[in-house]
Amino acid sequence: MELKRVVVTGLGALTPIGNTVPEFWESLVNGVSGAAPITHFDASKFKTQFACEVKGFDPLQYMDRKEARKVDPFVQYAIASTDEAVKDAGLDFDKLDRNRIGVIWGAGIGGLTTFTEEIFSYAKGDGTPRFNPFFIPKMLIDIAPGHISMRHGLRGPNFSAVSACASATNAMIDAFTYIRMGRADIIITGGSEATVNEAGIGGFNAMHALSTRNDDPKTASRPFDKDRDGFVSGEGSGAIILESLEHALARGAKIYAEIVGGGMSADAHHITASHPEGLGAKLAMTMAVNDAEMSFSDIDYINVHGTSTPVGDISETKAIVDLFGDHAYKLNISSTKSMTGHLLGAAGAVEAIASIMAVKNDVVPPTINHFTDDPEIDNNLNFTFNTAQKRVVNAALSNTFGFGGHNATVIFKKYKV
Repeated sequence: MELKRVVVTGLGALTPIGNTVPEFWESLVNGVSGAAPITHFDASKFKTQFACEVKGFDPLQYMDRKEARKVDPFVQYAIASTDEAVKDAGLDFDKLDRNRIGVIWGAGIGGLTTFTEEIFSYAKGDGTPRFNPFFIPKMLIDIAPGHISMRHGLRGPNFSAVSACASATNAMIDAFTYIRMGRADIIITGGSEATVNEAGIGGFNAMHALSTRNDDPKTASRPFDKDRDGFVSGEGSGAIILESLEHALARGAKIYAEIVGGGMSADAHHITASHPEGLGAKLAMTMAVNDAEMSFSDIDYINVHGTSTPVGDISETKAIVDLFGDHAYKLNISSTKSMTGHLLGAAGAVEAIASIMAVKNDVVPPTINHFTDDPEIDNNLNFTFNTAQKRVVNAALSNTFGFGGHNATVIFKKYKV
């Protein structure tokens, strides 16, 4: 079976550092932090009192008030980013076969805001069960692609990928696979998450996973720095239009990049900690490079998972050095989570957009907030610390790893005829 080539024809982003792709990219290149004191709820009694929240978002720009009340914020975010991506791709669904257009979406937790609000409301009552009739559908992870499909009348493959922080990348790999196997012409893919609430912050605090640098939130996410003390919770959404090359060319679409490989693996090690030697990470990266029929030396930039956790940052860099050998020192590496925080199930989508834009613009966004080298990390690697760097980026690799030991890697490269 001859596999079809698959390209990126549209992008949409709603992030803590920009509510559109141009805003997001400009903030990335300029090293802007999205961290600030939490405004979604009173966090004064929590160990962590800051996060990377989406700012200035109004769901009524995308739906009426009645509809907005029927969906959780993670769905509102998904709709916003996909609306931008659809417009960016120039998709006129009336002129396309809706049966051949799908939505494959990622989220790690889904409607946690809805769940939290409903349980709080019940607990404050007299025990009489009074629940919102939309409670269950608002909470379901798979409801996001459902709403997107209904919004545009798309009847192709429709489901969610759930693998914690690797969810959006798994969704992209599934979308890539469906298209290159000829089962769809276009798939809207990506991920969204909205967990900056009492349950989300409190739960991650209980795990000692979050930074508690309340006195200086903007420098709290500091991947690969000696004094990193956990990740910063983020929220938002990223949407990517994947399309078969022949379909894109037939309708005269602009092409950002080509998606050429994906790899997935399991650490089979621990529910939350990555394998100390990065075994699963190495397997996922190896599978992606092999799937792309490339060599490790063909990769110019790695957008790493790089969460700013003590163990995870070390294991990922070990995996890169082991796999890439001498070429590891010729790569640019950066963690854009230093600016966006960790968007959990949406991380892979937003970081894929950063990787695609790096390929398109030949600019590598920085890893900000580096102050002190960690002796346990190979500091001869080019982590693109603090300042963006210009270089030719023919191919970019993006890593995402999730609780449960899930690993997913995707590769984008410049489109050439």
